[in-house]
Amino acid sequence: MNTDTPLLFDKAISQCRELFQKKTHDYGTAWRILRPISITDQIFIKAQRIRSIEEKKENKVGESIENEFIGIVNYCIIALIQIELNASDDMEMNEELVMKLFDAKADDCKKLMIDKNHDYGEAWRDMRVSTYTDLILMKILRTKQIEDKGGKTLVSEGIGANFSDMLNYAVFALIRINNFYKS
Repeated sequence: MNTDTPLLFDKAISQCRELFQKKTHDYGTAWRILRPISITDQIFIKAQRIRSIEEKKENKVGESIENEFIGIVNYCIIALIQIELNASDDMEMNEELVMKLFDAKADDCKKLMIDKNHDYGEAWRDMRVSTYTDLILMKILRTKQIEDKGGKTLVSEGIGANFSDMLNYAVFALIRINNFYKS
């Protein structure tokens, strides 16, 4: 295993964290109003836009694919936070607490990435960015199926695991897009 993978993860997450913190400053925690199903749909919109741009080879809006992957990471963090909070918890949270929650969820996903990376032999390094897009879309469809079943599964890991996987795929895409390493 390459020992730089956790550092590359941190570099990509720091991009996402910086934007998340600025938006928290500007908007507070308005995202607290979103139910998990709405967050799933927001991630779907971003992943679908990436796929559309990849296929059409044209971007008319001007927002970069990189920014969409950053958005996916941040919405996954929001989803993971929302899953733990109750609807009765305060809608508005202070920035310091929100960033602690962001860091905790990012750290959980990093640990998962390290474990999976060990078992899969860093296969992500040889994958195309478009494959990460497809995997995120597949995980979204799986998540929607689980949500439609009220969160009950027979053998699946559940909604949180899917958000964690989507986050990690988006981080791999950011690493590749930004050429944080040379494969």
